[in-house]
Amino acid sequence: MNLGKVPETVLKRSVLNQIGHRREEILVGPAVGEDCSILEVGEDEVLVMSTDPITGTVKDIGTLAVNITANDIASNGAEVIGIMLTVLLPEGTQEFELKVMMKDIEAECKKLNIEVIGGHTEVTKAVLQPIVTVTGIGKMKKSEIIKTAGAKPGQEIVMTKWAGLEGTAIIAASKEEELKSKYSLSFIENAKQLMEYISVVPDSMVARAVGVTSMHDVTEGGIFGALWEIGAASKVGLEVDLRKILLKQETVEICEFFDLNPYMLISSGCMLMITDHANQLVERLNAEGIAAAVIGRIIQGNDRIIINEEERRFLEPPKSDELYKVM
Repeated sequence: MNLGKVPETVLKRSVLNQIGHRREEILVGPAVGEDCSILEVGEDEVLVMSTDPITGTVKDIGTLAVNITANDIASNGAEVIGIMLTVLLPEGTQEFELKVMMKDIEAECKKLNIEVIGGHTEVTKAVLQPIVTVTGIGKMKKSEIIKTAGAKPGQEIVMTKWAGLEGTAIIAASKEEELKSKYSLSFIENAKQLMEYISVVPDSMVARAVGVTSMHDVTEGGIFGALWEIGAASKVGLEVDLRKILLKQETVEICEFFDLNPYMLISSGCMLMITDHANQLVERLNAEGIAAAVIGRIIQGNDRIIINEEERRFLEPPKSDELYKVM
């Protein structure tokens, strides 16, 4: 494809024709000549919006882009309605690559009941690899808004799935040849497949039903970074038992191979929840096939402490993600 806005025929064939899932709230959706989308909102409802740029290869970028934004909105307790896309492609990108990306995006949207409601697609010399920016829109009742800043002393901390989930999958896919020097192909494939657990939308639905006052999806900076952010946002302290944090063996092995800290590795797919009903929440999550554990509690003050048997140490503000050491 040539530089500039993609031709109308390509837009129709490889973008618009790949979008089929619809929602009744969307009154005006993506179409040639339409610059805006229109959403109908009911009484006592608010819109929740989030935006994230994802950079990478055509493979998996669409899947990642949809889920990262959907996870942000789900963390506020909202139902994701639609997404707006900005797709910037480097010169020389083939049309079939755009079509594959859009098919991946539509597949994730259909799975999560989200509609692609508009966007922009362009080939430009300004980028050397694809960039997909997703702006997500969700809705919820005003009275049911959940913020990261909702943690209170005496509550417990529940985590879902596993720390380092996303980072493990990314490293396994991008560093496969290096990993083959020590690990079997089946081990590496299992690590790659962790990407299938990247959505926290189902996690948030269970949490809303049981009752939580704070939710935070674990992204850059890993679970240590997310714990710090909950404490900082809520102006509270916390105590977390390191041994209770869930880890996959693939994450442990790959982090040892590259000398990484798994607790500071990007972890989309993992959610932190603050609740008065921790055991009930874990049971409900497990019943839905979602791994979960109570890992700590919220305390008075500002001390954010990690406990490992007899050792107690203070959390530090989030630093650069461990992923950047190998990517």
